[in-house]
Amino acid sequence: MDSIRGGAAELRGDEARHLTRVLRVEPGQRFEISDNQQAYLAQITEARGERVVFEVIEALPPVPSPVSITLCASLIKFDRFEWIVEKATELGVDRILPVEATRTEKGLFEASRKRRERWQRIARESSQQARRVRLPEILPAVRLEACLEVAAAHRYFLDESLAPPLLREIPSERADTAAVLIGPEGGWTDAERQLAVSAAWQPVSLGPLVLRAETAACAALAVVVNAWLT
Repeated sequence: MDSIRGGAAELRGDEARHLTRVLRVEPGQRFEISDNQQAYLAQITEARGERVVFEVIEALPPVPSPVSITLCASLIKFDRFEWIVEKATELGVDRILPVEATRTEKGLFEASRKRRERWQRIARESSQQARRVRLPEILPAVRLEACLEVAAAHRYFLDESLAPPLLREIPSERADTAAVLIGPEGGWTDAERQLAVSAAWQPVSLGPLVLRAETAACAALAVVVNAWLT
């Protein structure tokens, strides 16, 4: 929902059509809805074609997140990067920053500008599935040097090259912001490793095996999220 006004919300377009034609919703049915700020319990009052109208019954209590995570993900083939966007959204990240590294496939950085709208749509659909109140922000792609300036209290640089395990490097006293940087296919160059360390990013690993970028993203995010929950 873009907005809720006067205790009512209206959904139009493809999402409304999916509700009316695929799910065949009817007046009286109840759903949880969100305006990207607050979740509500609402009841359908009208469902026709490309228009569904909801009446808000009550605001739902917020579910606070213990940590705000920025995922800095090196650009990979777009079908697999979309998978990262989908799963990172389900795991609760607040921001996704696409990154161009030395070994990023040529052309992906420039082409990412046209893909951002699609990634935002994927994040929206994944947010609905995960019952998130707020959508993650999909930021414009940047080069690695700019990515290393991302502000967070805890900044982790995924690297399979002799780095300590991620879980071991998460301190017992934790602030409420973290960033995770995932490398491209082919890994980091030595120069990039030096840049990250010089910028005070903590090199960490996920074990002895070499993981695909999308697997590493999910595994690292799951570790971070669960560490903050304990």
